[in-house]
Amino acid sequence: MMSRSYTNLLDLASGNFPAMVGGFKERRRLPRVMTVPGNIAELDDDQAYSVSSDNPSAASLDRIIIVANYLPLIAKRKEDGKGWDFTWNEDALLRQLKDGFPEDTEVLYVGSLGAEIDSSEQDDVSQHLLDKFKCVPTFLPPDLLTKYYDGFCKRQLWPLFHYMLPFSTDKSHRFDRSLWEAYVSANKRFFQKVVEIINPEDDYIWIHDYHLMVLPTFIRRRFNRVKMGFFLHSPFPSSEIYRTLPVREEILKALLNSDIIGFHTFDYARHFLSCCSRMLGLEYQSKRGYLGLEYYGRTISIKIMPVGVHMGRIQSVMNMTEEECKARELKQQFEGKTVLLGVDDMDIFKGINLKILAMEQMLRQHPKWVGRAILIQIVNPARGKGIHLEEIRAEIQESCGRVNRIFGRPGYEPIVFIDRSVPITEKLAYYSIAECVVVTAVRDGMNLTPYEYIACRQGISISESCADVGGPKKSMLVISEFIGCSPSLSGAIRVNPWNVETTAEALNEAISMLESEKQMRHEKHYRYVSTHDVAYWSRSFLQDMERACLDLLRKRCWGIGLSFGFRVVALDPNFRKLSIDAIISSYKRAKSRAILLDYDGTVMPQNSINKSPSQEVTFILNKLCADSNNQVFIVSGRGRDSLSQWFTPCPKLGIAAEHGYFLRWSQSKEWEICGKSTDFGWMHIAEPVMKLYTEATDGSGIETKESALVWQYRDADPGFGSSQAKEMLDHLESVLANEPVAVKSGQFIVEVKPQDVSKGLVAEKIFSTMAESGKQADFVLCVGDDRSDEDMFEIISSAVSRNILSANGSVYACTVGQKPSKAKYYLDDTTDVINMLESLAEVSEDDL
Repeated sequence: MMSRSYTNLLDLASGNFPAMVGGFKERRRLPRVMTVPGNIAELDDDQAYSVSSDNPSAASLDRIIIVANYLPLIAKRKEDGKGWDFTWNEDALLRQLKDGFPEDTEVLYVGSLGAEIDSSEQDDVSQHLLDKFKCVPTFLPPDLLTKYYDGFCKRQLWPLFHYMLPFSTDKSHRFDRSLWEAYVSANKRFFQKVVEIINPEDDYIWIHDYHLMVLPTFIRRRFNRVKMGFFLHSPFPSSEIYRTLPVREEILKALLNSDIIGFHTFDYARHFLSCCSRMLGLEYQSKRGYLGLEYYGRTISIKIMPVGVHMGRIQSVMNMTEEECKARELKQQFEGKTVLLGVDDMDIFKGINLKILAMEQMLRQHPKWVGRAILIQIVNPARGKGIHLEEIRAEIQESCGRVNRIFGRPGYEPIVFIDRSVPITEKLAYYSIAECVVVTAVRDGMNLTPYEYIACRQGISISESCADVGGPKKSMLVISEFIGCSPSLSGAIRVNPWNVETTAEALNEAISMLESEKQMRHEKHYRYVSTHDVAYWSRSFLQDMERACLDLLRKRCWGIGLSFGFRVVALDPNFRKLSIDAIISSYKRAKSRAILLDYDGTVMPQNSINKSPSQEVTFILNKLCADSNNQVFIVSGRGRDSLSQWFTPCPKLGIAAEHGYFLRWSQSKEWEICGKSTDFGWMHIAEPVMKLYTEATDGSGIETKESALVWQYRDADPGFGSSQAKEMLDHLESVLANEPVAVKSGQFIVEVKPQDVSKGLVAEKIFSTMAESGKQADFVLCVGDDRSDEDMFEIISSAVSRNILSANGSVYACTVGQKPSKAKYYLDDTTDVINMLESLAEVSEDDL
């Protein structure tokens, strides 16, 4: 019996949390937030109270809860030291994205504050923020905050997600289980705040960024049908990098508890999908332009949409007198100079030193710019205690000093290094005088600096201090190909920042370009930036989240699994587990029964090394076959020789081999050929193609059957094998276009077989033959586990209307495993199948 209280926080942090459930009987609007410093509220673990109703509610976007690490607020201690003043942070993305929501949508925020609030003040602050700002603060104790944010987020996830492995001898960079436990504990505290305000039947939840990647599991475990999206603002690394994370599967499974997962670029999404494929065995599909992952009956949508800037905010700042004065001052200060501008956070991945080295190289290769070109590098303070910050700062300062000593002269310094936080008014003033903005980050999730620069350059005529009032606008960009905004800025000069010489040439090209060319590139960029702003981004994500959640609302849902293995199984309302009692009742009433069983994955586990049937299976089949009212068949894709040998102990068992090309009613009968085609000349065309791919794909092989060829890649690298299978499918369809064959892909296989052969057609033949002999089946049991068995399920659904089966009969089409299927029933695994067959066999034995 699991305890109702979390007496051991470390158990929770390691993922050993019990079911957290609760019921809501009425809509709660903005309840008072209750905060108990240093205490985690206990949760009832009784599943009876889980919000997992079988009756879906209609989706309506009345309210959305935004959850992120930080609230979009600025907190300042009052001058008298008593209490706090709070204001909106108008530059925060979370504040700006609400412009994309419908006007009547109520927006609530859950997150932490950037200031440490004393425990004695937390209740008052919570109530004030809820009443005035609709914000629910999450208070993290200092020791937990340090381990969670500075520890796991900044020293573990941030480097790894930016492609940096912990090769350093500094042990603080390596995986630390206690930091992971703190990360989970902090995520749980955010979850507690969501619970305080959520109406699970109506609210949408939008979670932001890598700080809260396990939060979806907490929420989904409590509210099975909640409507929830997640957006990752950082890069997602390739599977070769991500797989080094010891808690890799826990994080993936947690993210998959969302209904939609968003990324800035296709590269990041592709890496995530690759990780899901390689580590969880999940394959994605594209349906009408939408990418989706099938996960236990749920379809998780994958959204690819780069975020934009808030055009209105930039415009309003540029209208400020303060900005105009600063722009005028800077124009006078750098008059006659060509200004290149860099704006970056102090971070190891921003490539600031590479930018300075490229500037140095440009001045060496093109001395005409000495005395004329200036690089202004603004470095904002680091957002946390990242790695190697002091070393990076020292390296940058040393490079700046060297370049200025070599190329500087009285009244001219080629590098202007601004090492402080720059307010937005000053930053836009720098944009207004910059001829080119340079971004040389070696890896960055998005980076909105180029977008801000473009928007600012379009509006520079607002300031009378700038030239060309009302004239054509121009801007130039030199950007790293490794940042998220790069794909959307096709007019920028893209560079590999590691190649200093090439970057130097790009700088020269940018500032030497014809004015008309700069204007054309600027116009192209501005059209994109102005139409794909932050409101467009948030509106698009929310629309897709609504669409993604609709499918779940139509299904029956329940949660299964422990710890971070928890997931919600969603099934069609008509899709249910096969009841043994119900099928036995129908079985007893029936006078003529047809029982069709797939072999691999149905009566034989897929991962079994010895593929011959067990004595238990043959014993059960013999008892079923001994009943004169039964016609029992094994319907398999395997060859007839193997099946004949394996089922020698079952003389009355019918066998349909090679998907029904060969059919035998019992051992005393001859094999029938059900396929119409007897010309297998196509094999001489298909086999060389398969051999070509086999030689190139380690772990693959060819199985030659009498009527078919099968290429299997179960032991190959999953990603490469799948890619080769798709290539082969296209290749074979091309070379066999005029042959009477079908090329099909299955679970780790590509198969070529005659067109007129399928399990569905052989099932139809069996039913028809029984009806013609006066034994029309009034009980049908059909069990299978893969795509080829779906043909049987489809035939069964139409057989009654075509009078092949008895109109008053009982039909049980059953798939193995809880997954989308044309069958109406399912059993969990081969053990369930064998137990069910054994129950039927006992009924037959009693009747003999």
